[in-house]
Amino acid sequence: QKNKRTNMMSTSISICTRRLHLHKRYLSSLTLKKHNEYYETPQNAKGAFESAPAEPNIDALLPKTNMNLVSSINQTLARILETDSSAIIFGQDISFGGVFRCTINLQNRYGKDRVFNTPLNENGIVGMAVGYASTGSLAIAEIQFADYVFPAFDQIKNEASMFRYRSGNQWNCGKMIVRMPYGAVGHGGHYHSQSPEAFFTHIPGIIVMIPRGPVQAKGMLLSASTSNDPVIFFEPKALYRSKLDDVPDEDYFIPIGKAEIMKEGKDVTVVGWGRQLQVLEKACELAWKNHGISCELIDLRTLAPWDVDTVEASVRKTGKLLVSHESPVTGGVGGEIACAIQERCFLSLEAPIARVCGLDIPFPLAKEKEYLPDEWKNLEAIKKLVEYSK
Repeated sequence: QKNKRTNMMSTSISICTRRLHLHKRYLSSLTLKKHNEYYETPQNAKGAFESAPAEPNIDALLPKTNMNLVSSINQTLARILETDSSAIIFGQDISFGGVFRCTINLQNRYGKDRVFNTPLNENGIVGMAVGYASTGSLAIAEIQFADYVFPAFDQIKNEASMFRYRSGNQWNCGKMIVRMPYGAVGHGGHYHSQSPEAFFTHIPGIIVMIPRGPVQAKGMLLSASTSNDPVIFFEPKALYRSKLDDVPDEDYFIPIGKAEIMKEGKDVTVVGWGRQLQVLEKACELAWKNHGISCELIDLRTLAPWDVDTVEASVRKTGKLLVSHESPVTGGVGGEIACAIQERCFLSLEAPIARVCGLDIPFPLAKEKEYLPDEWKNLEAIKKLVEYSK
């Protein structure tokens, strides 16, 4: 059995190596790009992108097709392969679609040289992405579950994020996307439910994006494919088939580093991302319907660099802030948001900033409902913020 596994691993590595050699002629014609900034797009002192494209008017884009998150990601990946001849997609089991079928039929359409399986080796998957992207080509790597990305952390932290800096701003591996499903799904337990986004927001030079649904996934993934900085793209797996939207057929690009105000309000600012926005929408509706509290709901969309300007302007209006995420509260992104807003809005705050997050324990299978920061926990926090300010 051991010899069989060793032979399978050797065969898989040989296949991956042979497929990369097929790109040798194409790669030999490329030169490494030079850059003058650590991030390709200039940033202001607060970290937000200064020259981000305008927000698309998605309501005006017609026609639209109703689809779930899996279909949106699948069709967007197909569009990227169609428009960028250098793009390749690789990861565990993706040739037949992967665990969640996000890459289904892509190999049939674009060939085994551009869409292919890799060994079960996260460090190798991301390492190959770094090398391929360093040539100026687009590498789209898939990690089967975000819970298993940690063997690749060294490649992301010490290679991908440092590539431009360590070369004296001469080169980069920015044409690189690492996709991975994250978060609770109802039955995942310790190793298929984690939300590790905070680890990656601590890495300068890495963009971290999380869509909340099919419409956002398309626009954000297209923007990621044109970014000249490496992108970590988390996908809320609980929404893969449960979230349906009317997605415009034509291409559109949601700007990196720009938050979206989903719902305007005057009493409390509520901030979240990814799947947690569904929870927060319910909490805001309950707050208004049952207590007359008007909440301004903000989807960060990009966690690194995050849009501090939009959140700051909202808090100056409402005087109160709640941040909610699935991951454990200690060291979470919510703490950075709370600190930054406290520094900028101290004199505007009418109550202490609230965080409603996961607990500081391993993700519990038997107690998942108790662990998750649901709409009722968020509603209580909203009510306390308002009561405190009276």
